[in-house]
Amino acid sequence: MSAPTVYLVDASPYIFRAYFAIKGGMLAPDARPVNAVYGFANFLLKLIADTKLDHIALAFDRSLNTSFRNAMYPAYKAQRELPPAELEAQLDLSERVAQALGIATFIDDTYEADDLLAGVLRSLGGGVEAVIVSSDKDLAQLVTERVSLWDYARETRYGPDEVAAKFGVRPKQMVDFLGLAGDSVDNIPGVRGVGAKTATALLANFEDLEALYGNLEAVASLPIRGAKTLGAKLATEREKAFLSRQLATVANDKPESVRLDDLAWRGAVRAQLEPLLLELGFNRLADRVPRWRS
Repeated sequence: MSAPTVYLVDASPYIFRAYFAIKGGMLAPDARPVNAVYGFANFLLKLIADTKLDHIALAFDRSLNTSFRNAMYPAYKAQRELPPAELEAQLDLSERVAQALGIATFIDDTYEADDLLAGVLRSLGGGVEAVIVSSDKDLAQLVTERVSLWDYARETRYGPDEVAAKFGVRPKQMVDFLGLAGDSVDNIPGVRGVGAKTATALLANFEDLEALYGNLEAVASLPIRGAKTLGAKLATEREKAFLSRQLATVANDKPESVRLDDLAWRGAVRAQLEPLLLELGFNRLADRVPRWRS
């Protein structure tokens, strides 16, 4: 018997994508903007229809630019603008739609969606196949032979080989790569003067940051541009490299315990979804729900 497949969905990219893709002042009967909610609901229904899934978890970001990481590094994601008020007002509605569809949802005040998906994956153990549905490259660190990353909008799937081809490092090296090269999207500093190409070249010769910093004198002999001065630069920025790796590493301690049965998709909850769709003015979406439960 094959292992069950669990779909682990990072909600935020698809809510944001829907908000910016659907224009024209789409309003609920009470005049609230609902374009992001509508697009997100469509995404979820299409995902369910395309995959015929039996198990799914959905993780939301409670705050879009703060997490426990800000206690370690206050500048983490600090450069990001807050979402437009019209979008922020639709985040709770998107969560309500997901719950009414009968999807197990996870959200936390200080843990990000990436962390929560990692926690669900850890809690399930090794007896499942998992597909992480997200466009966030940070989640590539979780890819294994049994865990793939699916950029649904671009119809691109990443297993270990695809991660290596895309980023030049193996999945478990992604956090070391970000520790060196940083990430401007999340305001992770990395090592000053070390870009993606240099980080990739270093990790082709050293397994991780520990191996690199344990043998810095060997860096000068590598066929890397500026190799003679690179060792000194890395030494100066050692603390920043390890901090950056820590910021890039997903935490997996929450949720503490999740069973496979907790993620079983048994259908939309009629008593919740039908009045919610009426409230939002999405009357026809009910026709696309493939499975209902009382």
